[in-house]
Amino acid sequence: MNLISIPAFQDNYIWVLVDDDCRCIIVDPGESAPVLQAIRENSWQPEGILLTHHHHDHVGGVGDLVAQFPHLEVYGPAETQDKGTTRVVKEGENVLMLGYEFSVFATPGHTSGHICYYSKPYLFCGDTLFSGGCGRLFEGTPAEMYQSLQKINALPDETLICCAHEYTLGNMKFAASILPDDRAIQDYYHKVKELRAKNQNTLPVILKNEREINVFLRINDTDLINKINQETNLQQPEARFAWLRSKKDNFR
Repeated sequence: MNLISIPAFQDNYIWVLVDDDCRCIIVDPGESAPVLQAIRENSWQPEGILLTHHHHDHVGGVGDLVAQFPHLEVYGPAETQDKGTTRVVKEGENVLMLGYEFSVFATPGHTSGHICYYSKPYLFCGDTLFSGGCGRLFEGTPAEMYQSLQKINALPDETLICCAHEYTLGNMKFAASILPDDRAIQDYYHKVKELRAKNQNTLPVILKNEREINVFLRINDTDLINKINQETNLQQPEARFAWLRSKKDNFR
């Protein structure tokens, strides 16, 4: 199985899994044109679509794709029922396609009904986790997002994080401002700056590495707690996460 990223809009990635017979699964097609172009150029045969949440930059291309390929099954959370979903899925259920079994688990925070799909080693996490960061809280609470990230953090080390935006440079700039003496963060920030200067992708990423450089996965880390305690004394991890997310929201 080959994993392909298709750029969309300004900084989105539409992920595609393609098997040896050129059959493919499309994840969060925010727009159809680049996907249809890739299908034509590579003679892919779309078998299904996975949706993580209802935002337009993740679902906007569904209608055109289904019009071109009426047999497509579109899987998504209940919040995507009016976005083209044909089969609503929720936590604890599985999606079977192309010989892969995708476990579905709920990751509210960015939106109330956001879900992720995991089939070793692939995790399609939409806007829940980004490299070096996490999604904004448009509908959910800090506590919900913290628990969602804990679910992801419990996956195997070699999990391949396939998030939906190229936000890594900005996220690492923020991380470096929070923990300026952290060698892993500084080294990765330098690497990301070099990649982006060449207009190269920073994704996907390995969860094992992400645990070292993503401050949102390090809420219980001593260095981060000490940093937070310079401004306030927060005992609960959910409160520390809320503090950190607020700092990121206002970071420039």
